[in-house]
Amino acid sequence: MKTAVLVLDNIRSVENTGSIFRTAEGLGVAKIYLVGTTPTPLDRFGRKRADFAKVSLGSEDLIKWEYVENVQEAIDNLRSQNFKIISLEQDPRATKLEPNTKPLEPFALVVGNEVDGVSKEALDLSDEIVEIEMRGEKESLNVSVATGIALYVLLGK
Repeated sequence: MKTAVLVLDNIRSVENTGSIFRTAEGLGVAKIYLVGTTPTPLDRFGRKRADFAKVSLGSEDLIKWEYVENVQEAIDNLRSQNFKIISLEQDPRATKLEPNTKPLEPFALVVGNEVDGVSKEALDLSDEIVEIEMRGEKESLNVSVATGIALYVLLGK
């Protein structure tokens, strides 16, 4: 099994974050880094968040996660462990997300917030930027949906 890690770069929505946890756990992601404003499964007093658990359905207890202040801290940590850093974003440098023909072990997928996407800092630190080809009039997908699609493709599921 490929080693995959997620970096959630300032995602604002607890519902999207909880949904990503559930999808990530189901696809075998090893760990999730929660960066900046991304909600954690625990409130500021260390108690489980009911709104998070409602969407994640307990997956926060099954997958490792860590909160970090900034995206560079997460990426530097992953790079020191020889992870390939892949950001999911519409960007002039992006290539179309396609099924892997070569192993990507280990890799970290960086996804960004619902308004601004992946931060410029994370994009500049990435080894690769990929985007999901859109065929309709809408130019993007919900971050939790896009994360699921990207993980499924990158993991070769």
